[in-house]
Amino acid sequence: MVFKHKGLADGRWHTLSAVKQLANIGSEITRAARWKGKDEELFWSAVERAQELFHLTITDPKWRTCRLKELTRLYEVFCDAVLGGDEYNCSLKNLETYFFYFALLSRRRS
Repeated sequence: MVFKHKGLADGRWHTLSAVKQLANIGSEITRAARWKGKDEELFWSAVERAQELFHLTITDPKWRTCRLKELTRLYEVFCDAVLGGDEYNCSLKNLETYFFYFALLSRRRS
């Protein structure tokens, strides 16, 4: 797999807290939501980066002991939202709201 986030894929991603990981995923989802319907190339690029961050998070050992099922379902909901949200009736804007709180918490802890 060729990673866009090469520095994070080399192991640095796994050193981040769960909150920071989710906040970063949320940043890419916000970018995707911003570009949806405006610029296809930028939209799909943000989607790919978010998928990559989800993949890195799912493979992080810290998630194996708790919440892995929730995380993988969240990834599934994200993919559905990208494709129109028919399965889970969720949009990228809904996910933006969900992830916003991780960004706030991440900033508070910094």
